[in-house]
Amino acid sequence: MILIFFIGLSLTQTLVHLLTQVWWFESVDFSDVFWTRLTWQVIIWIGSFALYALFLAGNYGLALHLTRKYSFRFLEGTDLEPYTRSFANSIAGVVTFLIALNAAESSVSAWETILKYLNATNFQIEDPIYQQDIGFYLFKLPLYEGLHDWLIVLLCIGLIFSILVYILKSNFRNLRHWNTLLSHGVKTHISLQIAAIAILVAFGFWLGRYELLYESDGLVYGAGYTDVNARIFAYWVMSILAIGLAALSIFSIWRNTLIIPLYGIAIYFIAFIGVNEIYPGFVQKFIVNPNELEKEIPYLEYNIELTRSAYQLAGVQRQDFPAETQLDSQALQDNEATIRNIRLWDYRPLLSTYRQLQEIRLYYRFNDVDIDRYTLDGNYRQVMLAPRELVYEQLPEKAKTWVNKRLKYTHGYGLVMSPVNQVTPDGLPVLFIKDIPPDSQVDLQITEPAIYYGEKTNTYIFTGMDTQEFDYPRGGENAFTTYDGKGGVPLPSIWQRLAYAYDLSSLNLLISGYFTPESRIHYYRNIAERVNQVAPFLRFDGDPYMSVIDGKLQWIIDAYTVSERYPYAEPILESENVNTILDSESLRQIARGDVNYIRNSVKVTVDAFDGTMRFFVVDETDPVLITYRKIFPKLFISKDSIPEDIKDNFRYPLDLFTIQAQMYLSYHMSEPQIFYNQEDLWRFPTEVYEGNKRLMEPYYLILRLPEGEGEEFVLILPFTPVNKDNMIAWMAARSDGENYGKLLLYEFPKQKLVYGPSQIEARIDQNPEISQQLTLWSQEGSKVIRGDLLVIPIDDSLLYVEPVYLRAEQGELPELKRVIVAYGKEVVMRENLEQSLAAIFGEVEQPAQPQPTQPLSQPQPQPTISEDITSLTEAAIEAYQNAEAARRQENWAEYGQYKKEFEQILQQLEQKTGQ
Repeated sequence: MILIFFIGLSLTQTLVHLLTQVWWFESVDFSDVFWTRLTWQVIIWIGSFALYALFLAGNYGLALHLTRKYSFRFLEGTDLEPYTRSFANSIAGVVTFLIALNAAESSVSAWETILKYLNATNFQIEDPIYQQDIGFYLFKLPLYEGLHDWLIVLLCIGLIFSILVYILKSNFRNLRHWNTLLSHGVKTHISLQIAAIAILVAFGFWLGRYELLYESDGLVYGAGYTDVNARIFAYWVMSILAIGLAALSIFSIWRNTLIIPLYGIAIYFIAFIGVNEIYPGFVQKFIVNPNELEKEIPYLEYNIELTRSAYQLAGVQRQDFPAETQLDSQALQDNEATIRNIRLWDYRPLLSTYRQLQEIRLYYRFNDVDIDRYTLDGNYRQVMLAPRELVYEQLPEKAKTWVNKRLKYTHGYGLVMSPVNQVTPDGLPVLFIKDIPPDSQVDLQITEPAIYYGEKTNTYIFTGMDTQEFDYPRGGENAFTTYDGKGGVPLPSIWQRLAYAYDLSSLNLLISGYFTPESRIHYYRNIAERVNQVAPFLRFDGDPYMSVIDGKLQWIIDAYTVSERYPYAEPILESENVNTILDSESLRQIARGDVNYIRNSVKVTVDAFDGTMRFFVVDETDPVLITYRKIFPKLFISKDSIPEDIKDNFRYPLDLFTIQAQMYLSYHMSEPQIFYNQEDLWRFPTEVYEGNKRLMEPYYLILRLPEGEGEEFVLILPFTPVNKDNMIAWMAARSDGENYGKLLLYEFPKQKLVYGPSQIEARIDQNPEISQQLTLWSQEGSKVIRGDLLVIPIDDSLLYVEPVYLRAEQGELPELKRVIVAYGKEVVMRENLEQSLAAIFGEVEQPAQPQPTQPLSQPQPQPTISEDITSLTEAAIEAYQNAEAARRQENWAEYGQYKKEFEQILQQLEQKTGQ
């Protein structure tokens, strides 16, 4: 009775949740996706449950029938002996039900495997060992292996069931009783089951041949010499022996004995050790190891070729980059768009600045800073922006009521946007879009600023209630609004509310007086959770970014098709030194498992106001996506139908580029011998941030590529040789127009020293003027933050730029105070980028900037460096130290004297250096 109650309760919860899921999928116009998945899940569940239950029940019934002359012995001699059979049947029924239920639950996840099998797409690429299309490994082999595992578990459980029945009906102390119990029928039953299991084992070894293409224990990922020349043979032998064992088991039926199959099993395990373990080990030790390179060269070639194919590295366009040092002011003028878009604002200090200046109220939060580009006032500009989301948890404790959480504080509002390179005289970012309501200083207007769906919107809310929502703060009072979008699930009657009250365990949905016929419930508002509900078979980038498109706020999320089944392709997590890039949770989520194939085939947009999702295809050649499009024909929007204003905001994903760059560290080497010796292994460069060494991250730039026709938005990353700090190459991914997705590699002359980021950092540290100035600031109680060091290709040369920020020790408002520029042998630090460039190249004519929200810092006349600057700096340090000593001794007269002297010396330094 208790079991029936819990089954009924669980069934009710499942059905109610399914009902609310139906309503949600209808509200987002993806009902066909839901019903396709649910239909196949139900078919699989029913089929698995029925097959397990019928087979186990039939096996149990057959065992009872074959031993019908004997009673169960475990209750013999007790008062319950008359009920032994019914009790045993009850126990068997419950166990059968639970096993079948568990099998059905675990089998449901196979819906995707079955549908991919039924809708398989060829890659038109064959593996080099079996000449099977790659599609066989991604779409068909997983189903064969799943069926094999499913059936062998079923048969083993059936065999155990049968043997348990025979044991429970036996007399352990009476050997004659055993011989009588093991009738010809019983032996036939056991022998047939052993034969069936043996046939499945043979099938498993046949499938296991294909699994060798994912072997990770050898020199390369994939089948090596020993696998191809010994282990495949061993698998064939084991498969044939398993079929022989099945034949022996059937033959034993005529001999009316179980000894033959038992001997067969023993011989099989001995053969397994000899054929499958000892023989391949012998080949590896005595044939391969002494001649490893010679034997493994073909398999190294397979590994290199197919790994490049799996990560789209085969099409990387490689060319030379001379790294000249002939830049002049004219060259900078010719590349003024690149100069205008050099990123001076590091996203980390900028996020702190945004939070201090533009969060406005304690319940608003900037989650992170996104990077994008727009054509603003006729100029192609790289910008940084952050959506202003509402985080309910940041309200005061007394304000955390059900009404506030679900009805009042429902949405964030607008965003802040600034150009990457403009600074106010106070060292703060110039704001293109700011405040609430959004105040835009450029020709980019926001007409719908409310953010109901975002990265921090983790709670469900109600709109259309008999009370208005808080919209935004307005001076000393608040503005209120009533939601008029199409987002959310309608709640027109008490029945919908009852279902959600049960599903969400919230009685307030039934007793609150605020509900109206126009009420709607919004849930799955977190955009990552939202898109995953619709397409759990895709993996999503951990850094969605917001774009302003036609006045609306649209989230853009990169979606990936992945697989763990690409032959010979090395998994991301097994790549050389991969742990160095796994600080990112986003990367760990994308690469989890043994992923060794990835494509960014889909871009998803989510409307921040109404939650509308659109899945745009950006790579129509991806066979995995083609298969998903066959399964869900209404889910994806074709590439030709992507609106231009949305396409203009697509960018090459940073996470994908990082993964490709990580794989390319080793797989840029084409020659097997060089690859074998790891002679040309590369690394990500290091840089200094807040005093600590860290790996350089890829970064977005607007620049003109060598031989390019104009400026474009690219993602780049330099490379250094392993165990060295000089640069060896840089990689770029293009994001604009028809060039979207193209990967380029520019290699430096091997005979030329090209400074790497850490070498430039060292030169900055060794510059006496710069290091003294930074030391002074640190001693004045400010924290010096050196931002990302950017390596910027211009024509055939490299320019290095590093911003310097100051932040009070107890403050959270970093200010951009200096810009360091390095070129050739020169390293300078000035008040802004223009002055730093002028110090190296002479005056550079600057283009007109868009009108800022605050006055821009004007370039100052080029300072003259006096010969006595060093002595002044030393005097300043001495005065500061004397002042500190006087303060500790509480000698306030001397303290004031030395402090005044220190300030006077600083003024002299400023006059002489202009810094």
